[in-house]
Amino acid sequence: MQDQLQIFKKNVLRFPRLDTVFMIERTIQTADEDLTVRQAWKKLPKKVMWQTYLTALEYLEYSGKIHIEKDKTITWLWDPEGIKRLKKKGLVAR
Repeated sequence: MQDQLQIFKKNVLRFPRLDTVFMIERTIQTADEDLTVRQAWKKLPKKVMWQTYLTALEYLEYSGKIHIEKDKTITWLWDPEGIKRLKKKGLVAR
């Protein structure tokens, strides 16, 4: 069971709570421009430990909601409305 939980990092001291992941997700999604990893961390409404924050970012990237560039810029990718439009046209979104 322990091996299944640690699919992102080997030495995670604290996993983010669901409300923390949602807070990070909302901050990135509602940003007016693409933010760097550090800028997004500074814009969070509540303080989050850096390691917990990075673990949440790894999860969001793994789930396909964000992409982190080499220059540490975060781009929001998730578009459920766009996927619904594609499905109505008969296209498959993967």
